[in-house]
Amino acid sequence: MAVHRSHEVEYCNLELRFDRRQIQNLIRELISEGYSLYWNENEQQFLISVRTGRKLLKLRFQRTRNRYKMVGDYIVKDEKLAQWIERLINDSRGHAVVKRFRDRQVLIENIMFGEIIRLVEVSGMEHRIIFQKRPQITVEDMVQAFKSKRAEHRAGVLRLEIDYELAVLHEALQQERTEEVEASKRRLEEMRKEMLLLEL
Repeated sequence: MAVHRSHEVEYCNLELRFDRRQIQNLIRELISEGYSLYWNENEQQFLISVRTGRKLLKLRFQRTRNRYKMVGDYIVKDEKLAQWIERLINDSRGHAVVKRFRDRQVLIENIMFGEIIRLVEVSGMEHRIIFQKRPQITVEDMVQAFKSKRAEHRAGVLRLEIDYELAVLHEALQQERTEEVEASKRRLEEMRKEMLLLEL
């Protein structure tokens, strides 16, 4: 996963999953990296508070059955900590939207299953797509998804993809970019078909 150097990074819509042992390993890693931290937990969540300079960054892990899901939006100005979070996204094959602020530009990375699927550069009112990868869904993938009981998880991810594609379509319609509107409509139709299959 490419890492673009940045002064400030914001992590949004995180969906990273861990078990208890992995969270304990994360705490050990942060301590060995020299961070001062403390943690506590209740029935709903596990909270790790990491001190970076004068700031306290609270990493929230929501409890779901015997697993934990990292949730929330985080603004990180500590480069080493930002790299650590990126490694987490990569290693856990998680989903996230990463915004990198530098000078007057913002780089927005959409990450799914630990891979960048879309990279957009925003300067003022201008924005350009630097990279875009469409997730290709085959019949084989669908069969595997059902077999491994990942259909429910896939449906959740697909809803996020549909929301994102609707935003893309809305923007294209506003700016009267006909070709992009048509392409977006085609993608939404494919997603709709996949959602219908998942709901069978």
